[in-house]
Amino acid sequence: MLDKTKTNNDHFDVLIVGAGLSGIGAGYHLQKNCPGKSYAILEGRESIGGTWDLFRYPGIRSDSDMYTLGYSFKPWTEPKAIADGPRILNYVRETARDNGIEQKIRFNHKVKSASWSSKDSRWTVEVERGPAKEVAHLTCNFLFMCSGYYSYEGGYLPEFPGADQFKGRIVHPQKWTSDIDYAGKRVVVIGSGATAVTLVPEMAKTAAHVTMLQRSPTYVVARPAEDALANKLREKLPLRLAYHMIRWRNVLWGMYFFQLCRRKPERAKQMILGGVRHALGSDYDIGTHFTPRYNPWQQRLCLVPDGDLFKSIKDGRSSVVTNTIETFTPKGIRLSDGSELEADLIVTATGLNLQVLGGMQVSVDGRAVDFANTLNYKGMMYSDVPNLASSFGYTNASWTLKCDLTCEYVCRLINYMDKRGYKQCTPRNTDPEVKQENWLDFTSGYVQRSVAKMPKQGSKRPWKLYQNYALDIVSLRLGKVDDGVMVYE
Repeated sequence: MLDKTKTNNDHFDVLIVGAGLSGIGAGYHLQKNCPGKSYAILEGRESIGGTWDLFRYPGIRSDSDMYTLGYSFKPWTEPKAIADGPRILNYVRETARDNGIEQKIRFNHKVKSASWSSKDSRWTVEVERGPAKEVAHLTCNFLFMCSGYYSYEGGYLPEFPGADQFKGRIVHPQKWTSDIDYAGKRVVVIGSGATAVTLVPEMAKTAAHVTMLQRSPTYVVARPAEDALANKLREKLPLRLAYHMIRWRNVLWGMYFFQLCRRKPERAKQMILGGVRHALGSDYDIGTHFTPRYNPWQQRLCLVPDGDLFKSIKDGRSSVVTNTIETFTPKGIRLSDGSELEADLIVTATGLNLQVLGGMQVSVDGRAVDFANTLNYKGMMYSDVPNLASSFGYTNASWTLKCDLTCEYVCRLINYMDKRGYKQCTPRNTDPEVKQENWLDFTSGYVQRSVAKMPKQGSKRPWKLYQNYALDIVSLRLGKVDDGVMVYE
């Protein structure tokens, strides 16, 4: 009998797009749960790792603990729970290497479009490959998008008045290069999100001074970089048992705190601000610099391991300025109150550009799909789009928790279709009571800038996104695959 996994043509049972954290996880789950299926991973860049290979700015790290950001099947064994980028990249590459997944990756294959034919029950995927951008076509029965949620081409950069006047260097963290020297220099980091609070304390170690310039504050929470209980349990218990115990402890704590923020926002706010006040002292102006205008978890919280940002502020190596920019000047930035921040280097940590399915153009039987007009099914598929799933993590918890469940469900779906001889599965909404809602319930700028082009969620199951790991286990791991909404042909 022919082993389809050994064929060397351009048709596959499953094509995975993206060789980052999600794509490598998808490869593992397919090999384990659908061992007879052929697959390939298409990666637009020349290396494994996605986000963790793309971003090279100082201090790059996770803002989630690795016991939940790590894969369910591969225990995290490093001492630090809040890990730096190189260690996470090594973890992803080790997973690919140890499981033979890297052999399935086709590098420098940038996916441009995908067209579905109901007659043939297959996708035709157009890619540009190699430096010459040679156009090639591959086909598959099922398309699994693991390409992340933002554009790799460049981050979001507002138009700053007078930017061309500045005599120093302006750099966006997404475009960081190794030749950027900030030792002994005055640095201004524009922004207050996860990237900014990572950059500031790291750059402050060698810079003359680093100023975090923010238009408005973000909630910032300190947490130990190492999880003492986790490290202790690993010494006394089998590795997998210790890993899953800590994983579930962290999941349950995260769910509890998120619900607290939603149901008792004032109490959660005082808990967070109390931690900041304890770190910076009663004399620091927390009201101006660390008290947002919104409630906790209306935007993502920023995590600072071991309170490194607060320590650099207390030591005088960094500072926070809350103001708006009037214009760039030859020497730095003039603010709306007339004061000027002098700088040798300006870092624009101003966010990402969100995009759907890596910017790929999609058509079904010749009809272009506008994903803004689709409903998102179980957080992974799209109404009236057959045999296509995407891996999209949680906004209020670790990315990989949802991605692992998505991979499990996709495998269940493929096996269900095989068992019953189906070629196509399409989520279709026939319930007139389902109302459209925004896909992400976040007030963050990067979400609001892109909300019009994103898919919608529905007002009830299975179109509703609950952002709840426990509910998703019930739905995705234990729930029926034939739920009356998914149409099989």
